[in-house]
Amino acid sequence: MTDIDVLVVGAGPTGLTLACELAVRGVRFRIVDRAEIFFGGSRADGIQPRTMEVFADLGVLDPILAGGHPDVLMRAYRGDEVVWEGQMSEPVEPTPSVPYPNIWFVPQFRTEEVLRERLAELGARVELSTELTGFTQDADGVTATLTAGGKSETVRARYLVGADGGGSTVRKRLGIPFPGETDETTTMLFADARIDGIGRDHGRIWQTGDGSVAVTPLAGTELFVVVAPPPAEAESIPGYLRRRVTEASGRDDIRVGEVTWHTTWRANTRLAERFRDGRVFLAGDAGHVHPPTGGQGMNTGIQDGYNLAWKIAASVAGAPDVLLESYEPERMAAARTALDISTALLEKHRRGDDDAHVRGPEVHGLTLNYRGGPLSWDDRGRDDRARDDRAEADTVTAGDRAPDAPVTTADGRPIRLFELFHGPHWTLLAFGATEADSALALSERFGPALHAYTVIRPGESGESGQVADHVLTDRLGHLRTGYGAHDGTLVLVRPDGYLGLVAAGPGGVERVSEYWTTLYGAPVTKTATIPG
Repeated sequence: MTDIDVLVVGAGPTGLTLACELAVRGVRFRIVDRAEIFFGGSRADGIQPRTMEVFADLGVLDPILAGGHPDVLMRAYRGDEVVWEGQMSEPVEPTPSVPYPNIWFVPQFRTEEVLRERLAELGARVELSTELTGFTQDADGVTATLTAGGKSETVRARYLVGADGGGSTVRKRLGIPFPGETDETTTMLFADARIDGIGRDHGRIWQTGDGSVAVTPLAGTELFVVVAPPPAEAESIPGYLRRRVTEASGRDDIRVGEVTWHTTWRANTRLAERFRDGRVFLAGDAGHVHPPTGGQGMNTGIQDGYNLAWKIAASVAGAPDVLLESYEPERMAAARTALDISTALLEKHRRGDDDAHVRGPEVHGLTLNYRGGPLSWDDRGRDDRARDDRAEADTVTAGDRAPDAPVTTADGRPIRLFELFHGPHWTLLAFGATEADSALALSERFGPALHAYTVIRPGESGESGQVADHVLTDRLGHLRTGYGAHDGTLVLVRPDGYLGLVAAGPGGVERVSEYWTTLYGAPVTKTATIPG
């Protein structure tokens, strides 16, 4: 019997994200997938801004950027006449708080390749042709049966994560209801194909009597994505697409060649009744299935894995169950929001609204939050926020995504706040030179699990014994403004980049200690390992 900490079932973007985060934290795990070969289609190709931030933290942003492109220009044709042109969303410039403000398009197969490459760098790999054929659980762990090559193996794990898609074996064996609806009247054929006769400078849409046919360059490849109504009768997909493109465009010089992947999508919207059953968790499509409108499904799943991994790692290291208990309410609320966005956009398409193709900031994932959750403590009142005349009225609160900001180190080196967040640790921002003692005391108390910084204004200097490396100058004021902070504010940022605690006023050190003890039990020392 193999003994590990976590068994991850399913090696799509969700399972791979989870596995990478577990590997970074030194957790013993296996990741298995019953597929014989790795997925090779475009499927979910839109990476939202919040996921770009996650990928930056995972260390995979550069290959993701190299493997894709921004939103392409689309043109709608009637014959040779262009009757409309535009983009799904207008590109915007980065800001101090949002470094990646636009959707980036990468074929799903390439996203998975990048994550597998990162996993290999971390010393792990996906086990293909390995199927979960049964499991039981008790108070101490999960006993699972894996079958590969006709042979069965028993695995004992402390936790099991089902990231095995909409038809999840894990969810079904748990008997967790998966309510929702599948609308067989709303279907669409998606295909990756080689096409000659048109350029790659823009995508094309041709309206037809029973819908439309669209042809869009597939990022990072020589292929195009073809979207059309599915064939009504038995017909080869390549032949059908050749006929539909010719009929819709009125051109016989556009030639559809090899079709490398295709699928027929049906309007399917479902949400599991729970994401946890004892020591077993659901993540990604195993827990929620979305329409493709809005590009929410894969991105929400990646966020599931990113949220769950550090909590499991902390639990493996001995943390109380409060962290794992927070997974379901946090991610259930996020999944509901994403489903609402997707279904609202789908209804626009069904009605034929003029703006059905438009995507606004609601799809970006930057405003999804865990406010009011068990890990979100905010001590500030309106009076506290008003003390700093630079604080914005809509300043972030505990449970929100932690904004980025430019700062300067003590030796004059410019750096982004997100670079300081990078890694498995928590981050403490103590605002004001008078809080240097607080930052130092908390750094001493919690060891490598917490990176503490004093944030000062230009002209101030850090006080007491805090080392210069842990003093940041907020030269342009973006950090104070973005966090709505004044002197004496302590902000604790979670390993997944969300605000956990905001303490204001006297007793901040004690408040941080109380929060930490609630999550992890007794404070750790300098020699302790990082708890998640």
